Amino acid sequence: MANEDRIIAVYMMANRKNGTIYTGVSSDLLRRVWEHREGIQEGFTKKWGCTRLVWYEAHDEIGRAIFRERSIKSYRRANKINLIHAANPDWNDLWFSITG
Repeated sequence: MANEDRIIAVYMMANRKNGTIYTGVSSDLLRRVWEHREGIQEGFTKKWGCTRLVWYEAHDEIGRAIFRERSIKSYRRANKINLIHAANPDWNDLWFSITG
């Protein structure tokens, strides 16, 4: 995959609707979500089964995405849920929409 095909994004993964939420940032959203889904790396998402991409926000620059991720990580859980509900009220897995 060429660099211009990569999606720089802040994203949230969940294990189910209103379940455990993980917030992350990546310079290659497709690759990173695939890693979460496959349980490639040990860590929070593997431990809690957060394999469902429920929200993401694309950015032009990784620096801005990192800044936004830090901001979202400081949010209370209710604010994160509000972000998800505004864009994806049923908490559908957005993996299928970004992979075509």
